[in-house]
Amino acid sequence: MKTLRIRGSEYSSFFTDIKERIQASQLRAASSLHGQLLDLYWQIGKTIVEQQESRGWGDAVLDRLSSDLKRSFPEMRGFSRSNLFGIRQFYLAYRLVGNCPTAVGQISWSHNLLLLNRVNLPEERAWYAEQTVIHGWSRRVLEHQISSGLYDRQATPLKDHNFDRTLPEPQSDLARELLKDPYHFDFLDLGSKMKERDLERALISHLQEFLLELGAGFAFIGRQYALEVAGHDYYIDLLFYHLSLRSLVAIDLKMESFRPEHAGKMNFYLSALDDRVRHGSDRPSIGILLCKEKDRTTVEYALRDTAKPIGVSAYRLTSTLPKELRGSLPTLEQFDRQLRSLT
Repeated sequence: MKTLRIRGSEYSSFFTDIKERIQASQLRAASSLHGQLLDLYWQIGKTIVEQQESRGWGDAVLDRLSSDLKRSFPEMRGFSRSNLFGIRQFYLAYRLVGNCPTAVGQISWSHNLLLLNRVNLPEERAWYAEQTVIHGWSRRVLEHQISSGLYDRQATPLKDHNFDRTLPEPQSDLARELLKDPYHFDFLDLGSKMKERDLERALISHLQEFLLELGAGFAFIGRQYALEVAGHDYYIDLLFYHLSLRSLVAIDLKMESFRPEHAGKMNFYLSALDDRVRHGSDRPSIGILLCKEKDRTTVEYALRDTAKPIGVSAYRLTSTLPKELRGSLPTLEQFDRQLRSLT
Protein backbone atom coordinates (compact mmCIF):
# COMPACT_ATOMS: atom_id res chain seq x y z
CA MET A 1 0.00 0.00 0.00
CA LYS A 2 1.43 3.36 -1.05
CA THR A 3 1.83 5.88 1.75
CA LEU A 4 0.66 9.39 0.88
CA ARG A 5 1.67 12.58 2.61
CA ILE A 6 -0.94 13.72 5.13
CA ARG A 7 -2.05 17.26 4.34
CA GLY A 8 -2.64 19.43 7.39
CA SER A 9 -5.98 20.84 6.20
CA GLU A 10 -7.29 17.40 5.24
CA TYR A 11 -6.26 15.87 8.57
CA SER A 12 -7.78 18.80 10.49
CA SER A 13 -11.15 18.17 8.83
CA PHE A 14 -10.80 14.41 9.43
CA PHE A 15 -9.92 14.90 13.11
CA THR A 16 -12.71 17.46 13.67
CA ASP A 17 -15.29 15.07 12.23
CA ILE A 18 -14.23 12.25 14.56
CA LYS A 19 -14.02 14.58 17.58
CA GLU A 20 -17.53 15.91 16.96
CA ARG A 21 -18.88 12.35 16.67
CA ILE A 22 -17.30 11.44 20.03
CA GLN A 23 -18.66 14.60 21.68
CA ALA A 24 -22.14 13.90 20.33
CA SER A 25 -21.93 10.37 21.70
CA GLN A 26 -20.85 11.70 25.09
CA LEU A 27 -23.81 14.09 25.17
CA ARG A 28 -26.23 11.27 24.30
CA ALA A 29 -24.70 9.08 27.00
CA ALA A 30 -24.93 11.88 29.59
CA SER A 31 -28.56 12.53 28.66
CA SER A 32 -29.33 8.82 28.93
CA LEU A 33 -27.71 8.65 32.37
CA HIS A 34 -29.74 11.64 33.54
CA GLY A 35 -32.90 9.87 32.43
CA GLN A 36 -31.92 6.60 34.12
CA LEU A 37 -31.05 8.37 37.38
CA LEU A 38 -34.32 10.31 37.49
CA ASP A 39 -36.29 7.16 36.68
CA LEU A 40 -34.55 5.42 39.60
CA TYR A 41 -35.28 8.35 41.91
CA TRP A 42 -38.92 8.35 40.78
CA GLN A 43 -39.29 4.67 41.67
CA ILE A 44 -37.52 5.11 45.03
CA GLY A 45 -39.67 8.13 45.88
CA LYS A 46 -42.83 6.25 44.91
CA THR A 47 -41.91 3.32 47.14
CA ILE A 48 -41.06 5.57 50.10
CA VAL A 49 -44.35 7.48 49.85
CA GLU A 50 -46.47 4.36 49.40
CA GLN A 51 -44.87 2.63 52.41
CA GLN A 52 -45.18 5.73 54.59
CA GLU A 53 -48.84 6.13 53.67
CA SER A 54 -49.76 2.46 54.07
CA ARG A 55 -47.71 1.70 57.21
CA GLY A 56 -47.87 5.08 58.92
CA TRP A 57 -44.11 5.50 58.97
CA GLY A 58 -42.75 8.96 59.72
CA ASP A 59 -39.69 10.62 58.26
CA ALA A 60 -37.47 8.70 60.69
CA VAL A 61 -37.51 5.85 58.18
CA LEU A 62 -35.35 8.02 55.92
CA ASP A 63 -32.50 7.91 58.47
CA ARG A 64 -32.54 4.12 58.60
CA LEU A 65 -32.95 3.78 54.84
CA SER A 66 -30.06 6.16 54.23
CA SER A 67 -27.76 4.19 56.54
CA ASP A 68 -28.71 0.83 55.01
CA LEU A 69 -28.39 1.99 51.40
CA LYS A 70 -24.96 3.54 52.00
CA ARG A 71 -23.82 0.30 53.60
CA SER A 72 -25.16 -1.79 50.71
CA PHE A 73 -23.90 0.53 47.95
CA PRO A 74 -20.74 2.21 49.31
CA GLU A 75 -19.59 3.19 45.80
CA MET A 76 -22.78 5.11 45.03
CA ARG A 77 -23.65 8.66 46.02
CA GLY A 78 -27.08 10.18 46.54
CA PHE A 79 -28.32 8.20 49.53
CA SER A 80 -27.95 10.83 52.22
CA ARG A 81 -31.02 11.56 54.31
CA SER A 82 -31.39 15.03 52.73
CA ASN A 83 -31.23 13.59 49.22
CA LEU A 84 -33.74 10.86 50.06
CA PHE A 85 -36.04 13.59 51.36
CA GLY A 86 -35.56 15.39 48.01
CA ILE A 87 -36.34 12.15 46.14
CA ARG A 88 -39.54 11.82 48.16
CA GLN A 89 -40.48 15.43 47.36
CA PHE A 90 -39.68 14.81 43.69
CA TYR A 91 -42.27 12.04 43.51
CA LEU A 92 -44.87 13.98 45.49
CA ALA A 93 -44.44 17.03 43.24
CA TYR A 94 -45.38 15.15 40.07
CA ARG A 95 -47.40 12.10 41.08
CA LEU A 96 -50.72 13.76 40.28
CA VAL A 97 -49.74 13.84 36.58
CA GLY A 98 -48.64 10.20 36.67
CA ASN A 99 -44.96 10.77 35.92
CA CYS A 100 -42.40 13.55 35.75
CA PRO A 101 -42.81 15.99 32.81
CA THR A 102 -40.56 15.41 29.80
CA ALA A 103 -38.40 18.51 30.34
CA VAL A 104 -37.95 17.67 34.03
CA GLY A 105 -36.49 14.32 32.99
CA GLN A 106 -33.94 16.06 30.75
CA ILE A 107 -32.30 18.28 33.37
CA SER A 108 -29.87 17.30 36.09
CA TRP A 109 -30.85 16.26 39.58
CA SER A 110 -29.27 19.43 41.02
CA HIS A 111 -31.47 21.50 38.69
CA ASN A 112 -34.51 19.54 39.84
CA LEU A 113 -33.68 20.03 43.52
CA LEU A 114 -33.39 23.77 42.90
CA LEU A 115 -36.82 23.85 41.26
CA LEU A 116 -38.36 21.79 44.07
CA ASN A 117 -36.89 24.08 46.74
CA ARG A 118 -37.52 27.44 45.06
CA VAL A 119 -40.65 27.07 42.90
CA ASN A 120 -44.06 26.07 44.27
CA LEU A 121 -46.37 25.97 41.26
CA PRO A 122 -46.09 22.83 39.03
CA GLU A 123 -46.68 24.79 35.82
CA GLU A 124 -43.96 27.26 36.79
CA ARG A 125 -41.49 24.45 37.55
CA ALA A 126 -42.29 22.84 34.20
CA TRP A 127 -41.73 26.17 32.42
CA TYR A 128 -38.31 26.69 34.04
CA ALA A 129 -37.36 23.09 33.20
CA GLU A 130 -38.33 23.62 29.54
CA GLN A 131 -36.34 26.86 29.34
CA THR A 132 -33.34 25.13 30.92
CA VAL A 133 -33.44 22.42 28.25
CA ILE A 134 -33.89 24.95 25.41
CA HIS A 135 -31.17 27.38 26.52
CA GLY A 136 -28.76 25.03 28.31
CA TRP A 137 -28.81 27.02 31.55
CA SER A 138 -26.32 26.05 34.23
CA ARG A 139 -27.66 25.64 37.75
CA ARG A 140 -26.36 29.09 38.68
CA VAL A 141 -28.05 30.73 35.71
CA LEU A 142 -31.30 28.91 36.51
CA GLU A 143 -31.07 30.13 40.11
CA HIS A 144 -30.63 33.71 38.91
CA GLN A 145 -33.57 33.44 36.52
CA ILE A 146 -35.80 32.18 39.33
CA SER A 147 -34.60 34.95 41.69
CA SER A 148 -35.32 37.61 39.05
CA GLY A 149 -38.88 36.30 38.58
CA LEU A 150 -38.35 35.46 34.91
CA TYR A 151 -41.52 33.35 34.76
CA ASP A 152 -43.75 36.27 35.72
CA ARG A 153 -41.88 38.65 33.43
CA GLN A 154 -41.76 36.47 30.33
CA ALA A 155 -44.13 33.50 30.48
CA THR A 156 -47.26 35.61 30.85
CA PRO A 157 -48.64 37.16 27.63
CA LEU A 158 -47.58 40.76 26.90
CA LYS A 159 -49.78 43.21 25.04
CA ASP A 160 -47.22 45.99 24.67
CA HIS A 161 -46.16 45.02 21.16
CA ASN A 162 -47.55 44.67 17.64
CA PHE A 163 -45.73 41.46 16.70
CA ASP A 164 -48.94 39.51 16.01
CA ARG A 165 -49.88 42.03 13.31
CA THR A 166 -46.47 42.86 11.82
CA LEU A 167 -44.71 39.47 11.80
CA PRO A 168 -45.72 36.10 10.33
CA GLU A 169 -45.87 32.96 12.43
CA PRO A 170 -43.78 31.44 13.91
CA GLN A 171 -41.55 34.55 14.03
CA SER A 172 -44.25 36.51 15.84
CA ASP A 173 -44.37 33.85 18.56
CA LEU A 174 -40.58 33.86 18.94
CA ALA A 175 -40.47 37.66 19.07
CA ARG A 176 -43.19 37.70 21.73
CA GLU A 177 -41.24 35.20 23.82
CA LEU A 178 -38.08 37.32 23.86
CA LEU A 179 -39.85 40.27 25.55
CA LYS A 180 -39.80 40.64 29.33
CA ASP A 181 -41.65 43.13 31.49
CA PRO A 182 -39.86 44.58 33.28
CA TYR A 183 -36.22 43.97 32.43
CA HIS A 184 -34.04 43.78 35.55
CA PHE A 185 -30.72 45.61 35.30
CA ASP A 186 -29.85 44.77 38.88
CA PHE A 187 -26.17 44.41 38.00
CA LEU A 188 -25.86 48.19 37.57
CA ASP A 189 -25.05 50.73 40.27
CA LEU A 190 -26.00 54.11 38.83
CA GLY A 191 -26.96 57.36 40.48
CA SER A 192 -30.33 59.06 40.22
CA LYS A 193 -28.92 61.75 37.90
CA MET A 194 -27.72 59.36 35.21
CA LYS A 195 -28.50 60.09 31.57
CA GLU A 196 -29.44 57.72 28.74
CA ARG A 197 -25.83 57.63 27.53
CA ASP A 198 -24.69 56.64 31.06
CA LEU A 199 -27.15 53.75 31.07
CA GLU A 200 -26.02 52.69 27.61
CA ARG A 201 -22.33 52.71 28.59
CA ALA A 202 -23.05 50.81 31.81
CA LEU A 203 -24.97 48.08 29.97
CA ILE A 204 -22.14 47.59 27.48
CA SER A 205 -19.54 47.51 30.26
CA HIS A 206 -21.60 44.67 31.78
CA LEU A 207 -22.30 42.99 28.45
CA GLN A 208 -22.39 39.42 29.72
CA GLU A 209 -24.92 40.24 32.43
CA PHE A 210 -26.94 42.30 29.93
CA LEU A 211 -27.01 39.38 27.47
CA LEU A 212 -28.11 37.07 30.27
CA GLU A 213 -31.06 39.35 31.04
CA LEU A 214 -31.97 39.74 27.36
CA GLY A 215 -32.07 35.96 26.95
CA ALA A 216 -30.47 33.32 24.76
CA GLY A 217 -29.85 34.06 21.11
CA PHE A 218 -28.72 37.69 21.23
CA ALA A 219 -25.40 38.55 19.56
CA PHE A 220 -24.09 42.09 20.14
CA ILE A 221 -23.30 44.18 17.06
CA GLY A 222 -22.62 47.67 18.40
CA ARG A 223 -23.65 50.75 20.35
CA GLN A 224 -24.56 54.10 18.77
CA TYR A 225 -24.86 52.25 15.46
CA ALA A 226 -24.74 54.87 12.71
CA LEU A 227 -27.31 55.16 9.93
CA GLU A 228 -27.01 57.77 7.20
CA VAL A 229 -30.29 58.83 5.61
CA ALA A 230 -30.55 61.72 3.12
CA GLY A 231 -27.25 63.17 4.25
CA HIS A 232 -28.11 63.10 7.96
CA ASP A 233 -26.62 60.80 10.60
CA TYR A 234 -28.84 58.88 13.02
CA TYR A 235 -27.70 56.59 15.81
CA ILE A 236 -29.31 53.46 17.28
CA ASP A 237 -28.47 53.08 20.97
CA LEU A 238 -27.81 49.33 20.82
CA LEU A 239 -27.96 46.92 17.89
CA PHE A 240 -28.09 43.13 18.21
CA TYR A 241 -28.69 40.14 15.96
CA HIS A 242 -30.98 37.38 17.20
CA LEU A 243 -29.80 33.95 16.07
CA SER A 244 -33.16 32.14 16.26
CA LEU A 245 -35.26 34.98 14.86
CA ARG A 246 -32.67 35.68 12.13
CA SER A 247 -33.39 39.36 12.67
CA LEU A 248 -31.61 42.56 13.60
CA VAL A 249 -32.89 43.84 16.95
CA ALA A 250 -32.61 47.58 17.66
CA ILE A 251 -32.88 48.72 21.29
CA ASP A 252 -33.62 52.33 22.22
CA LEU A 253 -33.08 53.35 25.86
CA LYS A 254 -35.26 56.00 27.48
CA MET A 255 -34.69 57.56 30.89
CA GLU A 256 -38.32 58.68 30.93
CA SER A 257 -41.81 57.28 30.54
CA PHE A 258 -42.88 56.02 27.13
CA ARG A 259 -44.13 58.71 24.74
CA PRO A 260 -45.87 58.09 21.37
CA GLU A 261 -43.07 59.80 19.43
CA HIS A 262 -40.67 57.08 20.65
CA ALA A 263 -42.54 54.55 18.52
CA GLY A 264 -42.33 56.81 15.45
CA LYS A 265 -38.57 57.16 15.85
CA MET A 266 -38.13 53.39 16.22
CA ASN A 267 -40.30 52.80 13.16
CA PHE A 268 -37.90 55.07 11.22
CA TYR A 269 -34.84 53.18 12.50
CA LEU A 270 -36.32 49.80 11.50
CA SER A 271 -37.18 51.02 8.00
CA ALA A 272 -33.62 52.22 7.53
CA LEU A 273 -32.15 48.97 8.90
CA ASP A 274 -34.32 46.84 6.62
CA ASP A 275 -33.38 48.91 3.58
CA ARG A 276 -29.67 49.51 4.23
CA VAL A 277 -28.32 46.88 6.66
CA ARG A 278 -30.50 43.76 6.65
CA HIS A 279 -29.13 40.80 4.67
CA GLY A 280 -31.33 39.39 1.95
CA SER A 281 -31.95 36.16 3.89
CA ASP A 282 -32.74 37.94 7.18
CA ARG A 283 -36.25 38.46 8.45
CA PRO A 284 -37.69 41.91 9.25
CA SER A 285 -35.82 43.91 11.87
CA ILE A 286 -37.41 44.24 15.32
CA GLY A 287 -37.38 47.18 17.73
CA ILE A 288 -37.48 47.15 21.53
CA LEU A 289 -38.09 50.36 23.47
CA LEU A 290 -36.82 50.16 27.05
CA CYS A 291 -38.41 52.93 29.11
CA LYS A 292 -38.33 53.89 32.75
CA GLU A 293 -42.12 53.57 32.87
CA LYS A 294 -45.00 53.04 30.45
CA ASP A 295 -48.75 53.35 30.26
CA ARG A 296 -50.35 50.42 28.46
CA THR A 297 -53.11 52.46 26.84
CA THR A 298 -50.60 54.96 25.44
CA VAL A 299 -48.46 52.09 24.11
CA GLU A 300 -51.47 50.43 22.49
CA TYR A 301 -52.51 53.59 20.64
CA ALA A 302 -48.93 54.36 19.59
CA LEU A 303 -48.37 50.89 18.10
CA ARG A 304 -51.83 50.22 16.67
CA ASP A 305 -51.09 51.46 13.14
CA THR A 306 -47.29 51.22 13.22
CA ALA A 307 -45.97 49.20 10.28
CA LYS A 308 -42.81 47.82 11.88
CA PRO A 309 -42.59 45.21 14.70
CA ILE A 310 -41.99 47.05 17.97
CA GLY A 311 -42.23 46.02 21.61
CA VAL A 312 -42.21 48.30 24.65
CA SER A 313 -40.97 47.22 28.09
CA ALA A 314 -39.96 48.90 31.32
CA TYR A 315 -36.70 48.27 33.16
CA ARG A 316 -35.73 48.19 36.81
CA LEU A 317 -32.44 49.10 38.48
CA THR A 318 -31.95 47.34 41.81
CA SER A 319 -29.16 45.43 43.51
CA THR A 320 -25.96 43.83 42.24
CA LEU A 321 -25.81 40.56 40.29
CA PRO A 322 -23.93 37.83 42.20
CA LYS A 323 -20.31 37.59 41.09
CA GLU A 324 -20.55 33.84 40.59
CA LEU A 325 -22.79 34.41 37.56
CA ARG A 326 -20.07 36.24 35.69
CA GLY A 327 -18.66 33.91 33.04
CA SER A 328 -21.76 31.69 33.00
CA LEU A 329 -22.75 32.95 29.55
CA PRO A 330 -21.38 31.85 26.19
CA THR A 331 -18.48 33.99 25.00
CA LEU A 332 -18.76 36.42 22.09
CA GLU A 333 -16.68 33.95 20.08
CA GLN A 334 -19.33 31.27 20.68
CA PHE A 335 -22.04 33.67 19.57
CA ASP A 336 -19.99 34.36 16.44
CA ARG A 337 -19.66 30.65 15.68
CA GLN A 338 -23.44 30.20 16.07
CA LEU A 339 -24.02 33.11 13.74
CA ARG A 340 -21.63 31.73 11.13
CA SER A 341 -23.34 28.31 11.27
CA LEU A 342 -26.60 29.95 10.16
CA THR A 343 -25.14 31.63 7.09
